[in-house]
Amino acid sequence: MGTQAPSDYSSSAPSKMDEQPEKQAKIDEKLQRQKEIDDWLPITSSRNAKWWYSAFHNVTAMVGAGVLSLPFAMSNLGWGPGIVILILSWVITLFTLWQMVEMHEIVPGKRFDRYHELGQHAFGEKLGLWIVVPQQLICEVGVDIVYMVTGGKSLQKVHKIVRKDEKDSIKLSYFIMIFASAHFVLAHLPNFNSISGVSLAAAVMSLSYSTIAWTASVHKGVQADVDYGYLAHSTSGTVFNFFSALGDVAFAYAGHNVVLEIQATIPSTPGNPSKKPMWRGVVMAYIVVALCYFPVALIGYYTFGNKVEDNILISLEKPEWLIIMANMFVVVHVIGSYQLYAMPVFDMIETVLVKKLNFRPTTTLRFISRNLYVAFTMFVGITFPFFGGLLGFFGGFAFSPTTYFLPCIMWLAIKKPRKFSLSWIVNWICITLGLMLMILSPIGGLRSIIIQAKNYKFYN
Repeated sequence: MGTQAPSDYSSSAPSKMDEQPEKQAKIDEKLQRQKEIDDWLPITSSRNAKWWYSAFHNVTAMVGAGVLSLPFAMSNLGWGPGIVILILSWVITLFTLWQMVEMHEIVPGKRFDRYHELGQHAFGEKLGLWIVVPQQLICEVGVDIVYMVTGGKSLQKVHKIVRKDEKDSIKLSYFIMIFASAHFVLAHLPNFNSISGVSLAAAVMSLSYSTIAWTASVHKGVQADVDYGYLAHSTSGTVFNFFSALGDVAFAYAGHNVVLEIQATIPSTPGNPSKKPMWRGVVMAYIVVALCYFPVALIGYYTFGNKVEDNILISLEKPEWLIIMANMFVVVHVIGSYQLYAMPVFDMIETVLVKKLNFRPTTTLRFISRNLYVAFTMFVGITFPFFGGLLGFFGGFAFSPTTYFLPCIMWLAIKKPRKFSLSWIVNWICITLGLMLMILSPIGGLRSIIIQAKNYKFYN
């Protein structure tokens, strides 16, 4: 009996020496599971992108449907304010984009692969999530909804030109469904690098239809009854339209919401950090942005004045073959752009499902979750197809924070530049302008939606 007790004790209660390997095994198992999840998630599964991937991903993200609304925005802003706001937006957003590229690896040995991860580093684990995630989701989901409407309207425009029969018109809802059908297939491409071909095609298309928009405007010539005055007959109407136009411009500069996720796909070493090839791609993209935005905005407004439609391709009716081609280019572009903005949303959804709800990372899980997301954006787009108003509302409410001033706040929180230094002053100017944009433009956008909704019949 006396000799049995120690034996029983030693078999039932392992020593500290026995606990160590067990503890290490658990840590190794956890790290292995984390690696498997990261290799499966769309943002971190591939890191072999080149600098030119950054260029065309950023062009696809930036030069979207928003460029087609810039002449309409100019008609509500007027020549002077319009030109100033266009140039200011280009400069400010390039500056804030540079800040985000710099902050991607601001902590040695660590990469902030997602916008909210940088937010968590700047503001704290919980607060960073609450500040960044809702805004980023509104931006990305909002863009995808607007692109559903844009794709459907462009297909409808092509159909009307080809058929030339008003009695044979098909509801916009059906064209949105046709457009959505492509995404029920493309949504299952696993990560950013797998959509590179789609994104490259989209970038080429964006440059092509932008060029068609302004060259066709030059060919059409200044209209005989052109008027550059404000279209609204009341002061309040003019002010509200001005606010909405600010949102249109903000919407046109939306690439910041996916910039860290794009940079995450580029390899990085201490000697050659990812910010070098990323910045090269961003500069190339912004040159393309300038070549697209400024000619379309200025020539489109110069040609049609305040009678320009909220999508300039609708104002351009001849030559028919060129307008059909431009609208099909828009369709191809927004297909690629939709996927680019959907990928970070897929990453968030799949992260929650796998890490929080402990689902197994399987193809079936991805198939169900992504199809549900595409179906959701299609349903909302069919229900509320107010293109111009949606641009103004989403542009001001969500894009101005994530694009114009949230990167500046993060820079001040992380880098802590000396008070009243050049960096400190420039950042506070951007924050002030961005806050004004966020407050004012949704007011105009919401009013536009209400006005358009008065005579709208659901699912017509």
